[in-house]
Amino acid sequence: MRLQHAVVVGFVLLPSTLLPQQRPWQPTDYYRLNVVSNPALAPDGRRVAFVLTTVVEDKDRRHTEIWMAPADGSAPAFRYTSPSTEASSPRWSPDGSLLAFSSKREGSDDDIWFLRTSAPGGEAFQIKGVHAMPVFSADGRWLTYAWRGDEPDSMKKETWRTRVSPSAITHGPDPKRFDGRVYTSIPVVADERGYLPPRETRRPSHLYLVPLAGGTPRQLTSGELSQTSPAWSPDGKTIIFEQDSTENQEVRDDAYPALFLLTIADGTTRALGTGFAQSSSPAWSPDGKTIAFVCSKGRGMENDICVIPATGGTARNLTADWSLDPNDPSWSADGKTIYFSAETSGNVHLFAVAAAGGPARQVTTGERQLRGFTLSSDGRSLAYTASDITHGTELYVTALAPAHGTERRLTMFNDSLFKQVTLIPADTFWFTGVGGLKIEGWLMKPFGYQPGKRYPLVLSIHGGPHSNYGNVLFPEFQMLAGQGYWMLFTNPRGSTGYGHAFTYATRGRWGMEDYQDLMQAVDLAIARAKGGVDTTRMAVLGGSYGGFMTNWIVGHTNRFRVAQTDRSIFNWYSWYGSSDAQGLTEYEFRGAPWESDSLYRVLSPMAYATNMHTPMLIVHSEDDKRVPITDAEQLFMSLRKRGVPAEFVRYPRSFHGLSRTGPPWLLVDRLERIRTWFAHWIGTGDAAPAVTTSGH
Repeated sequence: MRLQHAVVVGFVLLPSTLLPQQRPWQPTDYYRLNVVSNPALAPDGRRVAFVLTTVVEDKDRRHTEIWMAPADGSAPAFRYTSPSTEASSPRWSPDGSLLAFSSKREGSDDDIWFLRTSAPGGEAFQIKGVHAMPVFSADGRWLTYAWRGDEPDSMKKETWRTRVSPSAITHGPDPKRFDGRVYTSIPVVADERGYLPPRETRRPSHLYLVPLAGGTPRQLTSGELSQTSPAWSPDGKTIIFEQDSTENQEVRDDAYPALFLLTIADGTTRALGTGFAQSSSPAWSPDGKTIAFVCSKGRGMENDICVIPATGGTARNLTADWSLDPNDPSWSADGKTIYFSAETSGNVHLFAVAAAGGPARQVTTGERQLRGFTLSSDGRSLAYTASDITHGTELYVTALAPAHGTERRLTMFNDSLFKQVTLIPADTFWFTGVGGLKIEGWLMKPFGYQPGKRYPLVLSIHGGPHSNYGNVLFPEFQMLAGQGYWMLFTNPRGSTGYGHAFTYATRGRWGMEDYQDLMQAVDLAIARAKGGVDTTRMAVLGGSYGGFMTNWIVGHTNRFRVAQTDRSIFNWYSWYGSSDAQGLTEYEFRGAPWESDSLYRVLSPMAYATNMHTPMLIVHSEDDKRVPITDAEQLFMSLRKRGVPAEFVRYPRSFHGLSRTGPPWLLVDRLERIRTWFAHWIGTGDAAPAVTTSGH
């Protein structure tokens, strides 16, 4: 039975009439935007530990600290770790007396620290033998963790060994002088990690056990495969973990995580056969008799919530008739309900299904995105972070049992900034695309909007394509709407949160019906603006898949006056040979280039370069390994050789996620360059463009 939409209870959006003391969002406001994440509700439900991320502008970096907030809101949140060090990933002991967290500190080779929580303050300490983030046993007496082990002395003393495959046939006269790399297998690179150690030198992670008092860790697993995601049984006698039998294969069609049970007493392991190609995120029922997990038949297939007896048997699919993709199952205290999160129509919410079976139901509501769900040990309280289009992430708690209650906001880190700037809401609209698919879009009014006046329009396209836009604060959108543009963003087919069939409707057809969805959205936005859009001053931009689609659009229509393309694909052939993600096109285009030659050709924007006449700002990170910068170089060359106005911005020290997680100064610089590029070609809400329509 498909989930019925719950009644929406969200935040009150700001009116379009702007307060006179407020100003539009500026790129540099990003420096003042605080991000709340990783909430961890104490077992007794009385406190919430969380991570606060701020920007240190003069040092061009982000700073993370762990803060604590009383769950009843009786006092303000307060800093819990030292402001002089980075801290993240808080995790409570079962009795709430300890808080484990990750922090790199001078003088220690290990990053895991602990704080006693009986009273505020106190020095952080380490537990001997804990080398990675631990999972506490239910009685709190034991810690287990997944760890790759100490680096061998040969690697420490002869660092060239981390760069040269031991399987290499060639060799030079002096290994110590050689500062290059030698590979005999793939992969070679990974985004945000750069060049990888040769695959033959990498070490698998295994499970280790340490008493709470500390000591020499006992290695529980071994072999050539990694064991990850350990979870204790309630009686502390068994650990369930994930292991992928294809991990060591050089060429992997897909990942195949499977579940295994480890008996602590004798160290024996056995596979928990689920009947699914992918089984992950295991969670024990309170009585230890049943395990919930995310189950799937493989890449591109539906994800579901399944349960299976801990002793083995037939797995039951609890969400087979539910079309969304669930994540991170957890049990209610009485073992009758399984909770999980999922994207749904531009939102992210908590859902639940009865362990005995039945329809999925939505627990949290509102036009917003909630993340980091964490339950108290009695299952009565729930904490999470929330954001919507006009609100940054903040921390919330709510009663969950016996009934979902009124939520309480615990932090207000962004209030001082938001009192100074105008945050512009978005109107949601739906339309019917090709083939009858229902498409969702959002339209933000220009800052200072006046009926009867015409304004430029900007279309933004998200990456993925299997991701989405939605009800969350986007500084980039606020900046562009603040410059006096209609801001249009939508989730064309291929986006997540609308069901499995919708998500994979673009397979083998990138740039086809999804392109039509986007053009329909533009037409509808123009109609909804009732004459308020200056159709001679429209812009398009996007990143990753959105960059591909921006390149595709300007090769298929001249309706946009200007474009900006970010970390974009231009030539699928060169992308395939240099990216760290060949599995994307191997699945989406039904094979490698030598197997699906026609698709790689016809779906490359390069094939339509002669049709491109739109002035283009090209932004790319030099260390992007997901979409290497060679694609941007080819695009820039193709435009400039043909006399098309183009500007190429290359960012050092940044990866594929520059627009979200890149160095703060570069991220802000990017925003300002987009703002000034658009202002030059299409003007603003109050100013004409610097060039006429015939200026290119």
